[in-house]
Amino acid sequence: MKTYTAKPADIDKKWILIDAEGIVLGRLATIVASRLRGKHKPSFTPHMDMGDNVIVINADKVQMTGNKRADKIHYWHTGYPGGIKSRSAGQILEGKHPERLIEMAVKRMLPGGKLSRQQMTHLRIYAGGEHPHVAQNPEVLDLRAMNPKNTRSAS
Repeated sequence: MKTYTAKPADIDKKWILIDAEGIVLGRLATIVASRLRGKHKPSFTPHMDMGDNVIVINADKVQMTGNKRADKIHYWHTGYPGGIKSRSAGQILEGKHPERLIEMAVKRMLPGGKLSRQQMTHLRIYAGGEHPHVAQNPEVLDLRAMNPKNTRSAS
């Protein structure tokens, strides 16, 4: 028995549209990361870029369970002495670039390396409901219908 390895000619990339309004952040990130890697395809090959192009809209309306909006803190360092900075998840969502919260969650669910950085270029996240990729005719992926735990009401 031989192991199947996909060839570059066998790869079929689709465009997927996901509306993040009311969707729980972690569940959204796991589904997006899986689609970017191509793990949903039967011909999945770990060392090839087989994933789909994913468009996420309404990133500013993503939900979190519990008190994570206030308690989950993201840290970074400026590179200067004493330059540790922090911001809560709620502050990021209400700030200038709320799409960065989803981007960080998805990036951290992918394995590190060149291939993951290449796969992240196939992710497009928009804070509002508009996106410029209408010409690609993206398929709508309804996360609400997949599992009732994927959604939370706005609180």
